[in-house]
Amino acid sequence: MLVKTYGSAVYGVEAITITIEANWISSSGKDSTIVGLPDSAVKESLQRMESAFKTNGYMVPRTKVVINMAPADIRKSGTAFDLPIALGILSASEQMRNPEALASYLIMGELSLDGQVRSIKGALPIAIQARKEGFKGLIVPKVNAREAGMVNNLAVYGVSHINEVIRFFENDEKGLEPVFINTRDEFFHSQYDFEIDFVDVKGQENIKRALEIAAAGGHNAVLIGPPGAGKTMLAKRLPTILPPLSLQEALETTKIHSVAGRLPENSSLISRRPFRSPHHTISDVALVGGGGNPQPGEISLAHNGVLFLDELPEFKRTVLEVMRQPMEERKVSISRAKIALDFPASFMLIASMNPCPCGYYNHPEKECTCPPGTVQKYLNKVSGPLLDRIDLHVEVTPVAFSELSSARPQENSSQIRERVILARERQAERYKNHTGIYSNAQISSKMLKEVCAINQVGHNLLKAAITKLNLSARAYDRILKVSRTIADLSGSEEIKPEYLAEAIQYRSLDREGWAG
Repeated sequence: MLVKTYGSAVYGVEAITITIEANWISSSGKDSTIVGLPDSAVKESLQRMESAFKTNGYMVPRTKVVINMAPADIRKSGTAFDLPIALGILSASEQMRNPEALASYLIMGELSLDGQVRSIKGALPIAIQARKEGFKGLIVPKVNAREAGMVNNLAVYGVSHINEVIRFFENDEKGLEPVFINTRDEFFHSQYDFEIDFVDVKGQENIKRALEIAAAGGHNAVLIGPPGAGKTMLAKRLPTILPPLSLQEALETTKIHSVAGRLPENSSLISRRPFRSPHHTISDVALVGGGGNPQPGEISLAHNGVLFLDELPEFKRTVLEVMRQPMEERKVSISRAKIALDFPASFMLIASMNPCPCGYYNHPEKECTCPPGTVQKYLNKVSGPLLDRIDLHVEVTPVAFSELSSARPQENSSQIRERVILARERQAERYKNHTGIYSNAQISSKMLKEVCAINQVGHNLLKAAITKLNLSARAYDRILKVSRTIADLSGSEEIKPEYLAEAIQYRSLDREGWAG
């Protein structure tokens, strides 16, 4: 008897429906066979199913069963096909009633040896594809049900054992209740639920101002200062002042985390912008994505959020260099012999670094102990092309005791965030006719003259800065973009000279002789 069930394979952040055909051939052979480019994990499903069948009182077919996974030219990987294959074998061997109903559902789940259904990766993109192709419902492990249940107009059933699925189909699709998730209520309820706040930061008003500018324009920034000055503390609070995620952005972000298997059990839509902080020993594949079965890397997990690289010069040079193209294109392309995938990677890069190996170069009180030339050698670990893509170079100085012990109330994150949201709204209105541009950091060189026009006084100021402060030519575009953001924060359509002056001071590492 030939029976068809349906599963789904995830490639990149999208899913492809897989047709699983099971045919019981009673006249030849005894070994079951899986064909259609399965990997080892898929082939091993036969052993898991044999144990699950025996444990729950089902017969293991003693004649040949052929399982075909179509399209046959696409590689199938992972253990999530266990459940649809098992149901196909039971139906083909006539141990299940009502096998016709299987064709109306997309089914995914890993089986344990006793028939328990374990979690899978990519439940959200699988649910989106199931709705797109008109399936009546989706059956997934119970721990993934809330994640898949975010997709409306699709009945999603969470199961914890294979017997629940068998009874569901044998009882005319009764006995399981679809999961209902009020996505909008859950999403908007937890958007501002942060454990940290800028109100905890004493002093450092100039650094807070720089991070406000970075948040308002989507600019990349690097914080340079001695140990203990508060670089990491400030960077970790940046997501608390970013504009809240839109539902579309939240869906994009959740899909990536779902594919990577990074969503907690029983979780639903990601409601806050991600903050990723990989250790400096990370490999280039782990950072940008890839592998034999390509998976998203840290830059994709930070999509619509912040990627924080602490101690930037300690990262391997090759790791930092592979970020250059994704930072410009806001996506990363992974190519293999038979497949090419694009992972989204629109993130804000926030980095921190010491000015030298000992950490005390330019310190107001402590003396630098590094030998001559060491400071420049240390800074040269970060390449010029990478620094070219960082808009704000912010020098962080130690906080004085008088500020640490002060009882003066500090501005909280919600107050800063209100100003950032207003600035982003002005940018959204300005770029509404430009596809793919949502913030000042994304302005192309072609748009620069139109969007960042300056008067003669500003022109003279910028010329003097580049000439007298020995700023590099690459700083020109960055200064104009940052000054545009400062104008938006001030509610001004005109880029005034004082806005340019403030933007110029954020190019510390471009100054000739900064490192001595």
